[in-house]
Amino acid sequence: MITAAYIGFGVSVREYHIPYVEDRDDIKVKYVYRRQEDIAQFEEYEPYYPEIRFTTDLNQVLSDPEVNLVVVNTPDRFHVPYAKQILEAGKHVLVEKPFAPTAREAREVFALAKEKGLICMPNQNRRFDADFLALKEVLESGKLGKLVRLESHYDYFRENGWYDHLGTLYNLAVHTIDQVISLLGMPDHTHFDVRSIHHPGVGDDYYDLEFYYGNSKASVNTSMCVMIDYPRFTVHGTNGSFTLPPVIHNSGKKKTVGRHVISRKPAGKDRWGTLVYRDGKGNKVTEKVPVGCARYERIYDSLVDAIENGKEKCVRDEEVIRVLEILEEATEVAKSHEA
Repeated sequence: MITAAYIGFGVSVREYHIPYVEDRDDIKVKYVYRRQEDIAQFEEYEPYYPEIRFTTDLNQVLSDPEVNLVVVNTPDRFHVPYAKQILEAGKHVLVEKPFAPTAREAREVFALAKEKGLICMPNQNRRFDADFLALKEVLESGKLGKLVRLESHYDYFRENGWYDHLGTLYNLAVHTIDQVISLLGMPDHTHFDVRSIHHPGVGDDYYDLEFYYGNSKASVNTSMCVMIDYPRFTVHGTNGSFTLPPVIHNSGKKKTVGRHVISRKPAGKDRWGTLVYRDGKGNKVTEKVPVGCARYERIYDSLVDAIENGKEKCVRDEEVIRVLEILEEATEVAKSHEA
């Protein structure tokens, strides 16, 4: 049995973590820790979770022998300090993205976890987005032939950029780069175009990141200046092509107070992909590819297997480090445009 505690109680915990573990028989959530100064912004939600102990005493969590997993859902700058503190206390740790600001700090955390004999992993849950899972199934089917080109778009139209000033690399690209790495492995070489359109010198709100694999290429793209949406994914192979509809943004959704309930309904037909390929007789075939639902619980499936059965983590340390190296390199490219 995994007994978990959460550091932080924001949207991520309430919508992307607790709903995916609350009905499991192999994980129990015992605590949520939030700082005294943060209570006001979360207290309206707390009554909806009577089975959880809310505390402002982190030592109460870290000294509880029953707790063996702590999940870090805090502002980015606290990820590494909390992860190290949790590992020093002898607990396994799951860390929200980005795992660390730099690859160097990530290596330090992983080294500490290895020294302590503990599991430490980032919550790269976008590997289990419904549309990405559909993309993987199509590639694994072999109907496209050999991969030639993959494009990943996560775009917006925002007249003042990303949250007015913050960068997109560590907020968005951390997911989409990880998807490419998880799908295709480590690239042979890369090329990055990163700029700040709305707030030069402050953040990055445009990137086109290219990853080369032999004679094939993948790109990860985000812009705040896209009014006509690109498909979420477009794939071309030697035997066909596949595309999925543009991303639906939930950032502007109405705030609801209560316990979040996840939907297990598959996506509607308007969200299905389109696959066009040649069959064995050379005939052109067009298929609609169903899209299911997100399977974010698979992060926890992997954690349980790693902690209790010694299985390999679904997000490997070397993948985390390579993603962070890419984010650092891309950030330097953005700075070079500002000079």
